[in-house]
Amino acid sequence: MAASPSVGGAVSPPPAEPEIPKRRNAEAVLLAGAWTVGMFAYANVGLASSAAKLPANYWTVGVLFAAVLLVAHLAVRWLAPYADPLLLPLAAMINGLGLVLISRLDPYNIANKLAPKAGAAGQQAIFTVLGVAVLVAVLFFLRDHKILQRYAYISALAGLILIALPAVLPASMSEVNGARSWIKFAGLSIQPAEFGKLLMVSFFAAYLHTKRDTLALASRKVLGVYIPRGRDMGPLVVCWAFAMLVLIRETDLGVSLMFFGAFVIMLYLATERASWLIFGVVMFIGGAALVAMTFSHVQARFDSWLNPFGSVTGNSRQTAQSLYAFANGGLFGTGLNQGYPTLVGFANNADYIMDTVGEELGLIGLAALLISYALFVARGLKTALLVRDPFGKLFASGLAVTFALQVFITAGGVMRVIPLTGLPMPFLAAGGSALLANWILVALLLRISDAARRPLPPALPLTAPPSLLDPRSPGRTDDGGRYYGQDKAVRT
Repeated sequence: MAASPSVGGAVSPPPAEPEIPKRRNAEAVLLAGAWTVGMFAYANVGLASSAAKLPANYWTVGVLFAAVLLVAHLAVRWLAPYADPLLLPLAAMINGLGLVLISRLDPYNIANKLAPKAGAAGQQAIFTVLGVAVLVAVLFFLRDHKILQRYAYISALAGLILIALPAVLPASMSEVNGARSWIKFAGLSIQPAEFGKLLMVSFFAAYLHTKRDTLALASRKVLGVYIPRGRDMGPLVVCWAFAMLVLIRETDLGVSLMFFGAFVIMLYLATERASWLIFGVVMFIGGAALVAMTFSHVQARFDSWLNPFGSVTGNSRQTAQSLYAFANGGLFGTGLNQGYPTLVGFANNADYIMDTVGEELGLIGLAALLISYALFVARGLKTALLVRDPFGKLFASGLAVTFALQVFITAGGVMRVIPLTGLPMPFLAAGGSALLANWILVALLLRISDAARRPLPPALPLTAPPSLLDPRSPGRTDDGGRYYGQDKAVRT
């Protein structure tokens, strides 16, 4: 509605928005709780060991972990004061628990030469510090998430290159445990798809923001289902074909499912057409089944999923041991450092770290972990609801959906809901690439949530009466709620 002119000819500005609390003190209290959970778990690992005492570096680790969390909190308080107060504590708590579990498995991995002498826990701690540093850098240099919309196609190109790069490299430089999704050089291993997914989500959000009306309205209704036009199916077909190529070449069902699933769900969110979900699910299941029947290395994964006890000393050994671990944990678990998750093999990385949670913390601990992930996703979706610009809505929902897909694909593979994949459990499993990418994801959600909760600047004072003919004259608002002053300034 247009503002009403006052008696003296001036136009009164719209009423001020109510003050929104920043909730940074609540975030500090929750971070203290996350630190307490991690340190309590680390103490349990030491007391349950043969030495029956606190780990030798217990207090050093506690001080350093507290310092890292304090730096992250101060950075958010300074650079994103209106950000969601739950995102950072949830990520910190899961990250801390992951460090404890990896430390608990280190003696076994070092003894069996499955980890370097320094231990995977030390490396994960270093990447945790680097992840928080990257979070601070993203918040400092990216002051407005809408800037990313300008670089949509550059993001798409870079994301596709990162996802497909391991497929074109020799197996000696890209293959780890049968999946060609890595880049290995100079003693380092990088999983580029973890960073490529963030770039692709940014591109999807920008593309769907531009094409959402065409994709939503241009369709035909057949048997109660809206069928998209052939020309609008192009992006879906291209993404499907790329996902199948990744699956065939890299033997990585998880990356292809996460890549294609994120696009289809974002397409549904942008258009509100269930037909896109139906077509997406049918296309992926059909393509995956065809690939499984054609290529033996993909079929082996499906066979171990369908018949986990068929070859307990062969391809399905880890799947069978995983189910035994969950059964051994029961409701309350065996207790930290009192189970046998090492029988699974590679229990500290990728998806199998869930076995350690299920066996040593039981069904209750596993449910608490999954609820923490669900809360993180829910806060991301709430951010998408609150943010004002359409690109931010799609970007935040895309980040939350991608995170949720990764959790579902990883946990579902271990629990035999879907075939096993090689995706790492976010913040929990060992892996520097995944940890850095997830901290970047947290930083992006913090930036968008800060924009969503930040109050608008006050309206400009107006002195000239509004014209009844010119909709962009001083004192009038356009359809988007923007307020124009005498100098045509826009209040966004």
